Amino acid sequence: MNSPSNLNVVKHEAQATRNSCRVCAPLGSSLVFLGVQGCVPIIHGGQGCSTYVRRYLIGHFREPIDIASSNFSEASAVFGGGKNLLDGLANLTQQYHPELIGISTSCLSETMGEDIRGMIKDWGIGMPDTTNLPALVHVSTPSYKGSHRDGFYDAVKALVQQLATHGAVGAKPLPARVNLLPGFVSPADLRHLREICESFGLDATILPDYSQTLDDGQWDDWQALPNGGTTLERIRETAQAVHTIEFEDRLNNFVTAGQWLQETFHVTNSNLGLPIGIEACDNFFNLLAEISEQPIAKQFEQERARLLDSYVDAHKYAFGVRVAVFGDEEMVTALAKFLVEIGMVPVICATGGNTERVRQALLGIPCTEQINIIGTADYEDITDLCKIHNPALLIGNSKGYTVARELGIPLVRVGFPVQDRMGGQRLLHVGYEGTQRLFDEIINTWLTSQQDNSPIGYKTY
Repeated sequence: MNSPSNLNVVKHEAQATRNSCRVCAPLGSSLVFLGVQGCVPIIHGGQGCSTYVRRYLIGHFREPIDIASSNFSEASAVFGGGKNLLDGLANLTQQYHPELIGISTSCLSETMGEDIRGMIKDWGIGMPDTTNLPALVHVSTPSYKGSHRDGFYDAVKALVQQLATHGAVGAKPLPARVNLLPGFVSPADLRHLREICESFGLDATILPDYSQTLDDGQWDDWQALPNGGTTLERIRETAQAVHTIEFEDRLNNFVTAGQWLQETFHVTNSNLGLPIGIEACDNFFNLLAEISEQPIAKQFEQERARLLDSYVDAHKYAFGVRVAVFGDEEMVTALAKFLVEIGMVPVICATGGNTERVRQALLGIPCTEQINIIGTADYEDITDLCKIHNPALLIGNSKGYTVARELGIPLVRVGFPVQDRMGGQRLLHVGYEGTQRLFDEIINTWLTSQQDNSPIGYKTY
């Protein structure tokens, strides 16, 4: 078992960012709002911010996505954008008739010091019809404060804080109701997590739930707002759940949405890592069994047994393979633990986010080699580290293709964004089933590279 000294935190050599391993904070918050039923996101800032976010999300999810903008002009940047925001809210209300408008701030509006709370205080005054105005939720998301991952979690917390407070004091807990805050995962992951909870007889409020809004079927007619999403009623009732489960690693000085619900409404909170790998999945399933007082369904016991059997079958291929992992902190730490579980060696763990989150999550991980951790990384950093530590496999999002191409290392695509392949929204990472798919993809990618680079090839008989 390694000690903390086996975790090497890499210092940056470059003085400028070159193709960052992160995206802007309003992307994360907009994704959360897109996972709420009847919600339209708006970014308070320049039009380019919303265009940039839409481009990234559409490229990954392959769905039509509307994200509004308050459309700052030069005058707005000098004199303030309050009128732009109120006009934008009025236009969205008239054209979309949403139940909720989620407001994110950009770097520009935050640098100017725009007072969003004050701007929306008198929302609706002077409008001809104020009977069906949408609710408003706002979140501070300047990208110089955090990545898309931080914007995501800040928006989840804002939804809970600004909606769950009404009528919850003294209300009775709802039996079998749990809050599941899974973080930045795929629509396929969200659907599978709901199936798992239902197998225990638990009624899960998944926040956000873009399993349908960003992965729907073909429409016969155009719809202003997509189907699906977490309802406002369910968000308000998060304060009445019997338990909250988060897949989020945050530093001790940050209160998560689950922790806030526990402190404010005494909803018990459990914070787990992403359930990828047998140990992490066991922790999740055992917690659900404890909450529900129900046994684990035979279906999942069989999935676990098959997964364990595949570990044994492929151990001779996996053992000792050196891997570089990159992406969001939760995905990187979950994958690193999973790789060690199957005998691979995560020699590089790179993230565009916080180094300390990854280091804390990996303390005590049983790995015989040094794990090199780098935060606020860019893809040039990852390339430089790969040249030093010689991984044989890359695991991360499709932005790492440039690294894979330059160094001739195979890439397994996981997480967000996956824009150069189809089906990024259907990648299943979590649970025993998701782990099995990921395991097979990793092993087969490695075997393919070995065959393709072998001077004698490989015959089947």
